[in-house]
Amino acid sequence: MLAAAALSACSINDEEPILMNVRSTTSGPDEFAILPAKPLVIPEDLAALPAPTPGGSNRTDPTPQADAIAALGGRPERLTPSGQIPGSDAGLVGYTTRYGRASGIRQTLAEEDLAFRQSNNGRLLEQWFNVNTYFDAYEDVSLDQEAELLRLRRAGVRNVSAPPDPNREQ
Repeated sequence: MLAAAALSACSINDEEPILMNVRSTTSGPDEFAILPAKPLVIPEDLAALPAPTPGGSNRTDPTPQADAIAALGGRPERLTPSGQIPGSDAGLVGYTTRYGRASGIRQTLAEEDLAFRQSNNGRLLEQWFNVNTYFDAYEDVSLDQEAELLRLRRAGVRNVSAPPDPNREQ
């Protein structure tokens, strides 16, 4: 039985670093990957329609980036087709990246997370039975939500989304 447990522990493949709970674990559709098509609209002048191009965009194609910009009060018409930042936004981008930026930050974080979890891999039986030790590994650097809420309340900071203080009369 010990040999079988040791062999099963060897079959764990941790070579591909992935962040915890980033991907769906269910077999159903990913509701965030489904983008509804825009409604069909007949233009006033059919001659003004562009000529169809194979592989080109369609007027009813979803444009999530432009839609998000419009929903946040921006001007989606200022988006450049190549995804480049317009010159008028150079100051904003320069300010937000003044301390630098990492182009492959997700992959870097996934690799660092994997290395941290491997060095805090749990006890022997947890390794053998592939027990999830993610939260145990990060326990020392986790925020105690209850203690932080109490600290903020004592400092007089209101948090309307937190449950009411049970020790205080309403």
